[in-house]
Formats: sequence, structure tokens, C-alpha cells
Amino acid sequence: MGTVMQNHVVRRFAPLALVLGVLSMMGAIPASAAAVPPDATALPHVAKSLADGQSLRIVAFGSSSTEGVGASSKATSYPIRLQAELAASLPPKMTVTVENRGIGGEDVDDMMRRIPTITAEKPDLVIWQTGTNDPLRDVKLGHFITQTQAGIAAFRAAGIDVMLMGPQLCAAMQDKAGAMRFRDAVRQIGEEMHVPVIHRYSMMERWLARKTLTEDEMLSPDGLHMADGGYHLLAMAVARQILGSHAPKRLLAGD
Repeated sequence: MGTVMQNHVVRRFAPLALVLGVLSMMGAIPASAAAVPPDATALPHVAKSLADGQSLRIVAFGSSSTEGVGASSKATSYPIRLQAELAASLPPKMTVTVENRGIGGEDVDDMMRRIPTITAEKPDLVIWQTGTNDPLRDVKLGHFITQTQAGIAAFRAAGIDVMLMGPQLCAAMQDKAGAMRFRDAVRQIGEEMHVPVIHRYSMMERWLARKTLTEDEMLSPDGLHMADGGYHLLAMAVARQILGSHAPKRLLAGD
């Protein structure tokens, strides 16, 4: 694998309030979703479910990394591993389900078209994996940003918590000019909209640097998708982030 590319400077985003306000006036999102209070709890519905011991319904939404391309079986994809990790960490009486809504090859426009179907399912949490196919398909960065912001607002307007998952470390991202700007855009959108972000690229760098996994254990033979070892550690990291300070020590093993 080639040397990891240096971070690119991300173009300054349009102010979030302006973007959401315009979308609201256009009828793209309800006016109530146009303001995100700076002190908002990042995952309020998840927090309530955990506090009350209620069932927790999660939708893993994204492209091939969510679908499980590169895994040796469906059982080793990250959504199924995530459900297992959460179930092992929560009281037996608490039901946890993670539905896989990943479709390989999709970019932000493809996924935006699917959001109404996802919101109709009324999960507590959507984990939105995004930002890899867009640069590879030459989607404009500004378009990716505004669509992602609108998608997050749509989930929130439907009473659904959102987490973002950024792109993976892979040769295709390293070799594509400007691709790192999409990784950085996912991070900044998360900061601006108070959305937790799973920094997958950075995590994968740490796994290699600390020899937690070899490259062959982390990535499938195509060099683009994750393999079983990578998906397993990813599921542990996502579970840890969902559970926050209540995550058991075993989930820290792959940190």
C-alpha cells in the first residue's frame, strides 16, 4: 500500500444555519430541523433506550463497507458483528437489532434517495457510512457536503439519532486526487452538526502502526474493502462509541 496521503485543506463550508435554512424554505426539511442547539445530546434516543433498558433498533446505512463486501460471510460483516458486540455488553433483557441497509457502489445521491425508506423504519439510530464512492465517482465536494447535511437533518426531523462513518484507508482513496477532502468533510460535518463520527481512516492507520492487524488481515484481496479482521475491530469501535463511558473493557482491546 502506498504512503498515506497528507491531509488536504478542506474548503470552508457554507454556514450550517444558512444551508439548513435554505433547505427548509425549499421544503426539503421541516423548519424545526433547521436549528441544531450547540448543547444537544449527540444520541438522545440511544441514551434514553440505554437508560430505560428498552429495545435498541439500529440501521447500518451505507455502501459496500456496510453491505459487507470483502467479508468471508454475512456473519463477519460489521453490522452483524456490531449487533453481537452490543448484545454482549447490554443486559440480557434488552433487545438489540442492527439492520443492514448497505448497497455497494452508492454515492451520496443514491443514498439520499433511500432516506425516506430508512426513516419510515423508525430506528433509534442510523449509522451512515459515506464518503468513499463520492470522490471515486467525481462527485463535487460541495454537493456531497450539502446533501450530507440535508440527510442528517432529515433523520433528525424524523426523531432518529445519527452517527457518521468516514471512508476507509485504502490505495484507491490515497491515489485519487482530492479524496482526502471527503474524509475531512465528514469530520467537519460531524463537528458542525454535533454528530458523532467514526474516524475509520485514522483507526485503520492506528491498527497498522500498532500491529494490531496486518494489512492482509485488515483489507480484502481487492485492496479496497475491509476483511474479517478489519470488520471485527470496526464493530468493536462502533459499539464502544455507541455505549460511550459505559463500554466494557473488552471493547477497548482494538483501540
